[in-house]
Formats: sequence, C-alpha cells, structure tokens
Amino acid sequence: MDFFTKLARFKVFAVRVLRLSAPYFQSQEKWRARALFAAIVGLNLGSVFMAVLFNDWYGVFYDALQNKDEAVFWSQIVQFAGIALAAIIIAVYRFYLTQLLEMNWRKWMTGYYLSRWLAGNAFYRLELGRFLEPANGAGDDAPRTDNPDQRIAEDVNQFTAQSVSLTMGLLNASVTLASFVGILWALSGAFAFDFNGSRYAVPGFMVWMALLYCLCGSVITHYIGRPQIALNFEQQRREADFRHQMVRVREYSEAIALDRGQAVEQSHLQTRFAAVLANYIALIRAQKSLIWFTSFFGQAAVVFPMVVAAPRFFSGAIQLGDLMKINSAFGRVQDALSWFIDNYANLAAWRATTDRLTGFDDAISAATRDNPALAHSESAAIDIAKLNLALPGGALLLSHTSVQAQPGARVLLHGPSGSGKSTLFRALAGIWPFASGTVARNHDAMFIPQHPYFPDTSLRDALAYPEPASRYQDATMVQALNDALLPALATQLDRVDAWSQKLSGGERQRLAIARVLLKQPAWVYADEATSALDAPTEDTLYRRLFEMVQRRGGGIVSISHRASVAALHTQRWELQPQAAGAPARFALRVDQ
Repeated sequence: MDFFTKLARFKVFAVRVLRLSAPYFQSQEKWRARALFAAIVGLNLGSVFMAVLFNDWYGVFYDALQNKDEAVFWSQIVQFAGIALAAIIIAVYRFYLTQLLEMNWRKWMTGYYLSRWLAGNAFYRLELGRFLEPANGAGDDAPRTDNPDQRIAEDVNQFTAQSVSLTMGLLNASVTLASFVGILWALSGAFAFDFNGSRYAVPGFMVWMALLYCLCGSVITHYIGRPQIALNFEQQRREADFRHQMVRVREYSEAIALDRGQAVEQSHLQTRFAAVLANYIALIRAQKSLIWFTSFFGQAAVVFPMVVAAPRFFSGAIQLGDLMKINSAFGRVQDALSWFIDNYANLAAWRATTDRLTGFDDAISAATRDNPALAHSESAAIDIAKLNLALPGGALLLSHTSVQAQPGARVLLHGPSGSGKSTLFRALAGIWPFASGTVARNHDAMFIPQHPYFPDTSLRDALAYPEPASRYQDATMVQALNDALLPALATQLDRVDAWSQKLSGGERQRLAIARVLLKQPAWVYADEATSALDAPTEDTLYRRLFEMVQRRGGGIVSISHRASVAALHTQRWELQPQAAGAPARFALRVDQ
C-alpha cells in the first residue's frame, strides 16, 4: 500500500471520527461541553507551565547543592512547595473536569444512539441482516455490525473516554514540546567536529538527537504494534458474542431445562469463550512484542541525555545544575516526541472502538432510510394493491398481489409453513422494509405476534404497554384480565415480575389478548394468538374479540392452522405455492 493510499484512508478515518465527535459539541449542551473542554485545555497548559517552572527550579537547586549555598537551598525548598501545591491543584481539577466531560459526553451519545437505534424500527431492521454493512466501507470480508447492545453500552463509553484522554495527551505533548524544545536548544549548545580538514558545528545538538531518537522509535513502534488494531476490534466482537450467548441462555432457560440442553449450551459457551481466549492470547503476544521495544526505548532514554551531555560537564563547560536542566528538558522533549510510542496500544484500541462505532452508525443510517416503495394510507377497510413481498435475501414471496377486506370481515390467512404469512402481517404493520406497493388500512389496530413481549415491570405496566398504565383505571384493567380468563392475575396489578418467563405459554397469550381487550382497537391482526390454548378457551376469547371489533366498526385477520379457528372466520386468504419459474414463490387466493 503506497503513501497516498494510506493518506486517503487516514483522511476517511479522520472524517468519520469528526462525524462521531462533532454532534455533541453542536448539540443543546454545546456551551457546557465547550466550556468544560476549554477548562481542561487551560489546565493542561497550566500543567505544562508548572513543568517549565520545575525545570528552572532544578538548575538553581542543584547549583545550590554543588556550591553548598544553604540560604539558596532553603529558599528553593519553599519555592518548590509553592510550585508543587499549584501543580497538585491543577492535577486534581484536570482529573475531575476530564471525568465530568467524559461522563456528560457518554450520557449524550448513549441517548443519541438509543434514540437512533429505536427510531424507525432500526433495532428490528438490523436483526433482519441486510443492513449489516461492512465497517468503514471496507470489503465484503470486513467485520460486520453486530451486538448493538455492546456498541451502545461499551463502545460509546470507550470512545468518549479514549477520545478525551488521547486528545488531551496529544495537546499536552505538543505544548510540552513547544515549551521545552527552546530550553533544550539553548542549554545543549553546539556539537563541533572535524571532517575532511574542516570544522563543523551543529547547533542545538541535543534537540536533533531527541528528534532522531524518537523518530526511529515511532517508526519501529508502528510496525511492531499495528497488528493490535485488528486484534482489538476482533476481541470486542468475540467478547460481545460470548455475552450474547449467555443472555440467550437466560431468556430460554425453561426451554433449555426441559430439553436437558445444559451440556450443549455449556459446549456452545465454552466454544465462544475459547474464541475469546484465542484472540486474547494473540493480542497479548502482540502487546508483548511492543512492550519489549518500548521498555528498551524508555530505559535507554534515562541515560541517553546524560551520556550525550557528559563530555561538556566533565570539561567544565556546564555546571551540575545545567546538566540536570538538560536532562530534565531532554526528558520532557523526549516524552512529548514519544507520545505516539507510549500511546500506541491505546491508539490501537481507540481505532478499533471507533471502527465499530462508525460501522454501527452506518448500519443505523442504512436501516432507518425510508422505503418509499411501500406506501401506507388510512382507510376504514383493508386495501392491498400491487404488493411485492420479499425476504431479506431478495427471494420474492408475493408478486403484484391485490386483496381487500371490508369492516366486519373475519379473515383467516393460511398456507404452508414458510409461505410468508407473518411477513405479510409485518408489511401490513409497516415494519417490513422489503416490500413495495400500497397498503391502506385502519390505523386503529393492534397486532398480536406469535411471541408477545412483556417488560419486566409491574403487571399494570405490562398490560398497558407501550402506553402508560395511568391512562387506564384499575377497574378497566381488572375487567380486561377477567375477560381474557385470567382472574388469578386480576389481583396482582402492582406485582413486579419477569412475566415473559413466569407465565406459561397459554397465560402469555391470554395476557396479550387482555391487552387488546383493554385498548379496544377497531381491527385486530392475530398471528397464532391462541395456539397454546384449549379449544373452549380459544372459542371464548375469539368470540369476545369478534364482539369488540364489530362494536368498533372494524374486523379481524388471523393466522392459524387449527380447524377450530378456521370455523370461526368467514373469509379465507390462502397462500398457494407456485411452480418453478413463476414470478414469486407463492400467490394469494381469496375464498369468500
């Protein structure tokens, strides 16, 4: 890869970093953020100024020791106490304000990405797979967006902390270099040598030696440490995959226990953890190679300025105080120039975090783009026209399908498994992005999915979800639970529990129907909503739903494979498989 290619990639990366960083400092909190940032910059400049004062103090103090000047010695001790106190105050408030900026920035970015992840059903669309784009515009073999929870919970935290830390470190190094390079230049004097009969002098010799020393160290550090970027990226991904698998064990604990699947799950967890350890070992080895060099580089830097300046000291050209000032100034310049070397591991981790976060940002942007091909409008009836329905992979399920259902309709949607019944419901709900055509329906509707969701809150909140429970009176909630044949829960409205796990499959389905009876929509779309219920209970609940939608001037569309449910409906939409070569896999036939 040539220099210009690397430069172009660096520019792209810098733009992406700016895109992640700028919104906070342009948000409603911008003045507070900018004030904190300015205060931290000022404190960093103050810490460098304290370092300059300490460097001057070294010269006077060690000259006093060499000259055995007791009065100057004690005055310098007092002066040291004053400089040290100021340095301590600056260090404390620099730490405090830096942590405050990191916390506020993380708080804002977390809210920003939570709102973007949840807006426009991006959280749902990301799980479908097509929007999982390669990170940073890389090739098809690049790591893809995964584990949104980890991106928001950890990557945002690491990005804000590392960005502030590295930015302030670079600023501090730059100011330190600017402050001490002149001091070192003045102290180091000229290096004279004879060559080919002529005498030459190199002014500011110690400065040039520091530049050469750190330049060589930076180049070597980069080539030794650059594998850590990819390894850090992969480590975060594997850690997230391992945690995700444990969360799945928690979510499906009952099913796993009933299937006696503990051994299999342990094997899966151990496999994922082995992948975590394998990458971590590779990362440790890469870090070990870098530490070999940086440790050698740091130790050599301790004596290097002494060795270079020693001839002038022993010749009497400089005093002990001057030697100590040269050593201190060289150390400051060398530390500033070695910022890249000292922070390479942190830079590698920051680059990996940034890549993951920018990839997530791109994926959200792709997932939240509007799908103008599928138009939705309000209507008292269901009117589907020229509907094309596809899977995330691109396979076409339905082609140019048109169908209607008038208020009062009781429609049964059936067909073989995998024919797209639930997918058609998603298109009707407006959440399926891989569809085109027009859908007109009454928006006063509720969808009952195959696996209803109940938050781990009080029962009243779970029943009213996603609306606030305060919108409904207790008597109305109790009536809905009784109508859904859940009288035992009618006295537990204030009980907080993990309802999705504590209730049986039939109870969960009845609680979902109770939610519908509570909210009284005009239209109901039920996807296998009573599959876990016995026939008498199923018949009772369906009749209550029929009464509700008829009273509200709407209708019901159900997905079910049961003959008992089919007998309760008056119209059928059947998805029929098509022969090979047909425009789509299935066609929708209407039976009145």
